[in-house]
Amino acid sequence: MRRRFVLIGAVAFALAGCSAPSQSAAPRGAQDTVVLGLGSEPDSLSPVLGYTPDGGSLIFDGLVRRTPDLKLEPALAEALPEASGTTVTFTLRQGVTFHDGRPLTGADVAYTYNEVLDPANNSPIQGDYAAIERVEAPDARTVVFRLKYAYAPILQRATLGIVPDKSDPKADPVGTGPFTFVSWTKGDKITLRANERYWGGAPAVKNLVLAYTADDNARATRMAAGEFTATELPPKAVTRFRNQPGLTVYEAPSADYRGVMFPLDQPVTGDLAIRRALNLALDREAMVSVILAGAGQAAFGPIPPGTDWHNPAVRGSAAPDRAGAVQVLEEAGWKAGADGVRVKDGMTAAFTLMYPAGDSLRKELALAVASDAKKIGIDVRLAGLDWDAIEPRMAEDALIMGWGTPFDPDYINYELFHSSFAGKGFFNPGRYDNPEVDELLEQGRRSTDPAVRKKAYDEVQRRIHDDAVWLYLVYLKHTYVVRGDWSGLTVGVEPHAHATGGLLGTVVGWRPAS
Repeated sequence: MRRRFVLIGAVAFALAGCSAPSQSAAPRGAQDTVVLGLGSEPDSLSPVLGYTPDGGSLIFDGLVRRTPDLKLEPALAEALPEASGTTVTFTLRQGVTFHDGRPLTGADVAYTYNEVLDPANNSPIQGDYAAIERVEAPDARTVVFRLKYAYAPILQRATLGIVPDKSDPKADPVGTGPFTFVSWTKGDKITLRANERYWGGAPAVKNLVLAYTADDNARATRMAAGEFTATELPPKAVTRFRNQPGLTVYEAPSADYRGVMFPLDQPVTGDLAIRRALNLALDREAMVSVILAGAGQAAFGPIPPGTDWHNPAVRGSAAPDRAGAVQVLEEAGWKAGADGVRVKDGMTAAFTLMYPAGDSLRKELALAVASDAKKIGIDVRLAGLDWDAIEPRMAEDALIMGWGTPFDPDYINYELFHSSFAGKGFFNPGRYDNPEVDELLEQGRRSTDPAVRKKAYDEVQRRIHDDAVWLYLVYLKHTYVVRGDWSGLTVGVEPHAHATGGLLGTVVGWRPAS
């Protein structure tokens, strides 16, 4: 995905430093200034319009936040409330103010959520909060969520950043977070300043620059030139930075997967035999060892191995089974043509696979898919494009996409596979429509019984696998390069994220180790 695992109940993972910096190393310039090199710039800085709803913002706070082991703890809320019924009540922390000095009240929280729910705002995250009927503020410190049905992940949805009552989502952002907004030069950088009155304590980093460079190679070059304090790069791109004085390479486990999204209304990619054959033909072992430099694992579904919600029956071989793939194609009537490309009823087994041109990892994965497909007689034609060109073509052409969340199986999977989201931007772009999967997703969303939910999501995974809705490729380890010697760089299992998340999102707690 362009814009936006958890080991449910599992132990957090500390980041593994893979090369040690010298003790005297420091970012160029004052250590109270940090420049983060990021690959994807947000469309908006408004939580109402979808900015970091899962808690990755440095400008805004939610009612709750996640600890490094991905448990929930109070943030703007005074405590975690009981959340088993259709009414959930939060009491706000005292003494919190917005960046402009206004005190935080229940009206601000109610306004934020109700604005997300208002169809007139066309918020891209509105569907995430479909269980909420309305949010009320009976007094300045009380917020009441009225739910349409008991919703198990409701507290996890309370990470949404809070904005002031009656604020304009298109205006300069004002939150309660550890950093205040200074300026935004579109296509270049966002500048932030430490909130010295932050209720959680002022950050040691006083000036923060979020510098955007979409191209992986360009971002690595800027990191090598000393322009960034830290950046995230594909696993192979960090190789040049290992064992370099003053630099540390970190690896973080993640729920972030890459796969091929198939447009299911098209004649070739809509053919189940084509999709199943490709699933068998892929050499995922090579993808992990060569493209990821070992920093990841093979993927076969949207919920990764090692999590409580994973269905172990949904598993394949990381090694290719090309004989099996050929058999699937032959039995479905796809016969090899004179040029080796298969044909059925006069139709050639060929389709276009898009990838974002500046993303070197997705490009390499696309090349690998095309190479493996060619070995079984399927012609995959690659197209490296920018996102503005990709988005309108997703109904017709396949795409190397990324998703993955550690928080709850309802997250993202509902939007990706429920038919009500078919063709809605980057949600269900392949237009998957299976009434039985819709029913299972509804059951998982509406039940609070863990056993019922587990059964529902196990079956969702099986149906997604049997229908070969996606061609899952790999789960990633996120790899970072950090300049200087800092404390506070720990994080849990990371989601697929394009804002200031993961290791870079912990900058609020960074302090020079010296």
